Amino acid sequence: MGIAARNETEESDEAAAMDMNLEVVTIPVTDVDRAFRFYQSLGWRLDADYEAKPGGYRIVQFTPPGSGCSIQFGREVTPAAAGSAQNTYLVVRDIATTRAWLTSKGVEVSEIFHRVYDTGDQVQVEGPDPHSPSYHSFATFSDPDGNGWLLQQVQVRETGR
Repeated sequence: MGIAARNETEESDEAAAMDMNLEVVTIPVTDVDRAFRFYQSLGWRLDADYEAKPGGYRIVQFTPPGSGCSIQFGREVTPAAAGSAQNTYLVVRDIATTRAWLTSKGVEVSEIFHRVYDTGDQVQVEGPDPHSPSYHSFATFSDPDGNGWLLQQVQVRETGR
């Protein structure tokens, strides 16, 4: 085996051993029951609701439909300030349909927008991106504590993603 082949094999083995999967994102909230009702109303799957003792440590975990990553929140879960989680991406196939569905559930969702960088600065423009159906169209919403979610439309993934 040549040096190049041996290095490629070693790098491949190392990469496989170093796989890292984002499984859970912690969302800081003030009222666990209110957050529970909000995420449940979105149709997210309840994975856990564990309370060590009444009024003590409590952890709740939900998973959005189709997601490999969950969120968790609770009491004594994070020292972060409620509402400080911002721009947490939710990738969706059809942003208009998702926006309409969330709105039907009583969630205040921004209008769809895209960003342009023609001047070197980021400018937010109303409406979906007319040139690309994937990665460039967004909408936002917040949970009752102000944690901000960013919907991003991805219809066709770029190679390697």
